[in-house]
Amino acid sequence: MKTSSLRQPGRPREFDPDLALDGAIALFSEQGYAGTSISELARAMQVTPGSLYKAFADKQAIFLAALTRYQQLRNEALNRRLAVAPNGRAKVAALLCHYSESSVGETGRRGCLVVSCAVELATRHDELAHRITQSLNANEARFDEFLRQGQLDGSVSGDLNVPATAAMLLCLTQGMRVLGKTGRTAEEMAQLVNNALMLLG
Repeated sequence: MKTSSLRQPGRPREFDPDLALDGAIALFSEQGYAGTSISELARAMQVTPGSLYKAFADKQAIFLAALTRYQQLRNEALNRRLAVAPNGRAKVAALLCHYSESSVGETGRRGCLVVSCAVELATRHDELAHRITQSLNANEARFDEFLRQGQLDGSVSGDLNVPATAAMLLCLTQGMRVLGKTGRTAEEMAQLVNNALMLLG
């Protein structure tokens, strides 16, 4: 596991770090940062508290490692979709669909790690808040990039206010993940995507 939060990096570990972090991702997403205890994390990660403390300095270190893996998995899945998108508009659509499909069913009810922790960490933990802000800014920048690409290839209106639209789409995607925790349907989420794409001209 590549993280500066690990203690004694040369020691053999007693658990699979990726599977353990997947358990932490699910728990943090469902309960938030403050609502998650070390004992709960140990159970979710299927390790003993002793093994957990050998690998991580504290709960913050676990969260940062979980966030890194969460972003890695999400980006890998998204990049597979983007690879077959032929133009800027299609890339915006792929990104929106990626969020809408993540906002239904069991995944939707579990919630998004970034969204679940964004508000509570904003004023309590500077380092964690910075990482969350970086993640949101990266998503907005990606929308901005795809919209500008769409204007160049003609798939997006040249009159579109790109920065304002990128910010709006970021708000839409994060709102999708919040609504997903309430049990919205795939059809409802798909309609949100269709309505957003209509704004692109």
